[in-house]
This record gives sequence, C-alpha cells and structure tokens, in this order.
Amino acid sequence: MAGKDDQVWSRAEVESPCIKLCSIHPEARICVGCFRSMDEIGAWSRLSPEDRRAIMADLPNRAPKLRKRRGGRAARQS
Repeated sequence: MAGKDDQVWSRAEVESPCIKLCSIHPEARICVGCFRSMDEIGAWSRLSPEDRRAIMADLPNRAPKLRKRRGGRAARQS
C-alpha cells in the first residue's frame, strides 16, 4: 500500500562513488577505487549534499595522482 509514508524512504542524496575497490594509496593517501580521502569516506554519511557534490566534482582531478608509476623492476635497476 503506497502512500504518504513512502516519502520517508525516498531520499534525493548524492550517491557514494564507492566501487568496492577499497585500498588507500600509500603516498597519495586516497582510495584507489573512489579517489576519496579517509576523512571524506568516514564523513560521507554526515556531509551535506553540497559538500558531497563538491567532492564528486573533484574526484576526476585526483585520478592522475595514482597513475604515476611507483617503481617496479626498472626502478630497482641502477
């Protein structure tokens, strides 16, 4: 039975960018899956929609920080 009470369960929130690939990059200190910081991840449910949108807008700018090669065989050879 749908009614007025259904509005309680309908929420217009900014969804989380989490893709369930949760690992914090040791140098950049951001999640390699969603590119959020630990503070942002921890506070996500308490953030305002405006704050969430601002973070979401900045996430594409963070991705290149993780694309830099961190070493490997070539880095070990001198």
